[in-house]
Amino acid sequence: MNSSPSSSDAQAARNPPRGCLRRYQLLPLSVILVGSLLYWGLSKVEIGQAQTSPPPQSSLESSPGRISPLFTPEVQAWEAKILSWADKYQLDPNLVATVMQIESCGFARAKSGAGAMGLFQVMPYHFQDGENPFSPDVNAKRGLVYLRTAQEAAQGSPNLTLAGYNGGITGAQQPRESWNAEMGRYVYWGVQIYQDAKAGLDQSARLQEWLGSGGDHLCRLAKNQ
Repeated sequence: MNSSPSSSDAQAARNPPRGCLRRYQLLPLSVILVGSLLYWGLSKVEIGQAQTSPPPQSSLESSPGRISPLFTPEVQAWEAKILSWADKYQLDPNLVATVMQIESCGFARAKSGAGAMGLFQVMPYHFQDGENPFSPDVNAKRGLVYLRTAQEAAQGSPNLTLAGYNGGITGAQQPRESWNAEMGRYVYWGVQIYQDAKAGLDQSARLQEWLGSGGDHLCRLAKNQ
């Protein structure tokens, strides 16, 4: 059975104590305030992480400050010099390494039947009187200055750059069907090896083909120098 509230009870219901109202209001306000502070703090942490975390690097690009790992050990042994020369003569280190690979495989005493000499197989008329063609720095200077000139004449085209380095800048500007067989082979080997190196590949099928076609002989000489 329900009993009717007394007059004092009814009065209390109509006029609840003021302290009680404040207590009930304080709890949700505290929850909101704490939640806001936590959200603000977490946001700062996330922003800080976004600002300090380095951007991911693509595995398809060769690492800065290194040449591609696909080059043979005999060329890799020249990496510090290749990087220095590339910086000095404003060339891509992988392009410098590609030219060294197919010219000498890092054999500093290499000499061709046509008279080209050294790491970059530079012809005698490029040297000044008194220069040692087999000195790595001298050979690099004369060879890479010419490579840079060939690249500028080719407007950056790897095909024409390598053709110009091998067969002369004027010859490379002639129609491709007029190139001699040696220039064609040089471009065939060099362009794909260079592209594989730029892509950051660990191996190059074209480089392995070059080795199997006689390039390994140069590498054996370089290994034993």
